[in-house]
Amino acid sequence: MNVRTEVIAQFKQVAQEQDKEVAPLTDELALIDCGLDSLCFAVVVARLENLLGVDPFSTDEDVRFPVTFGDFIGFYENAVH
Repeated sequence: MNVRTEVIAQFKQVAQEQDKEVAPLTDELALIDCGLDSLCFAVVVARLENLLGVDPFSTDEDVRFPVTFGDFIGFYENAVH
């Protein structure tokens, strides 16, 4: 399973379901500018946890939250491997 592909698919699917327009998903895109709101992000994270079996935001470690779309994908890639 390709983590990047799953993350992109979930961003696009949730945007469509929530009637949001998602920006082009490049690694440099600031998450705040992607077009999704906090509810959408919660749905994306929940679905990715079901699909990938991990939630990188629920660790006991001090986690720096992702700022860009590339950071977000990296969180999941690192958690899966």
